[in-house]
Amino acid sequence: MAKPSVSSMSTTPSDLAATFCAALEERLVRYARIDTQSDEASMTSPSTSKQLDLLKPLADELRSIGAQDVTLTGYGAVIATIPATVAPDVQAPTIAFLAHVDTAPAFNASGVKPIVHRKYAGDDIVLPDDPTAVLSPKQLPYLAQKIGDDIITASGATLLGADDKAGVAIIMTMADYLLHHPEVAHGDIRVSFTPDEEIGRGVHENLPQDLKADVAYTLDGSECGEVVYETFSADKATVHIQGVSAHPGQAKDTLVNALHLAAKIVDTLPQVTLTPETTDGRQGFIHLYQMSGTAAAAELHFILRDFELDGLQAYGALIQQVCATIQATEPRAHITCAITQQYRNMRYWLEKDMRPVELALEACRQIGIEPFSTPTRGGTDGSRLTELGLPTPNLFTGMQNIHGPLEWVSVQDMARATEMCISLAKLWGKQEQKQM
Repeated sequence: MAKPSVSSMSTTPSDLAATFCAALEERLVRYARIDTQSDEASMTSPSTSKQLDLLKPLADELRSIGAQDVTLTGYGAVIATIPATVAPDVQAPTIAFLAHVDTAPAFNASGVKPIVHRKYAGDDIVLPDDPTAVLSPKQLPYLAQKIGDDIITASGATLLGADDKAGVAIIMTMADYLLHHPEVAHGDIRVSFTPDEEIGRGVHENLPQDLKADVAYTLDGSECGEVVYETFSADKATVHIQGVSAHPGQAKDTLVNALHLAAKIVDTLPQVTLTPETTDGRQGFIHLYQMSGTAAAAELHFILRDFELDGLQAYGALIQQVCATIQATEPRAHITCAITQQYRNMRYWLEKDMRPVELALEACRQIGIEPFSTPTRGGTDGSRLTELGLPTPNLFTGMQNIHGPLEWVSVQDMARATEMCISLAKLWGKQEQKQM
């Protein structure tokens, strides 16, 4: 489904959505101030204890608004229940809404200072802690559509963390509304806030069983109206180079510099194609995102992305071939390349039963938003959940420019997302569990 034109979309909040704006703003600002950055090098779950600085208060907040069965699991996921309000004889499917609390390791996330730019007038937004950090509607067409909205940014020195604290705020606001409006008919709803999505470890093996849901949705998408059911498939490649160390003063014919070999590997891989900065649309890529070491030993970390498994496997084979070629030039070194599976394109499973997607599209239309679906050049916890048997499309939150200092989100987009989730809950409340 192609993205609709701006004129075909209604992004003005309804009366119901408008009532959510103050709560959404307050929640996002409060959540964003808490540093929850994950750490790929850590083997714990959550990978950082500071994620618990948000997870624990979220559990308390759920209890305070009346959620039931609130649990903080041993692997760091908060799970709770919004009890069904449909008639006792209606066996509606159990649905789940999820968002992740961690922020990306790609940019500074400590000391976030959220700023609310009220009733955006359409001009440049200059962030005070870095005057060179400017959100310009000339470069950001979606921002140009948000005149009159309340825009939340960070101060220029950090990311904002709307990815995915906007999703957290939306789910919490939806839960608060449904718990206080039992006249809205819906089946059992499970809400969950998870750690470590940004490092590819957000779905613990016990999470699908603990959710006890028939279908789920992640609130981790972008523009208003976006319903994602196709993501990248993803692998990781870790290259280790063991050189031969020697004192540089006596290194002739002895030293094998691991850093030189690492540089050769990088230089041999494609530079003007197959990198994130040279691809778009349905093109995949090989991305070197971390490199470290000494003359004695070095490591390179790559992520591999493609919408199709054949392409993904080809990227892994290419890196392995390059490593083997460089290894052949220097037999005294030892070069290994390990390919690790991360997640798979959710489309492979969702296309077998599109009802979770179709109801999400219908939920958008019911509130006056024309939905669209485009393949997303990334992944969500829903990719892994879907692969594990819990169909989990991804829904919009409004967040933009994620993983960097120019990140921003419209409060009104978040309000529309909250309204959409309520509409979706009502639609699932009319379904029969036996149909799942």
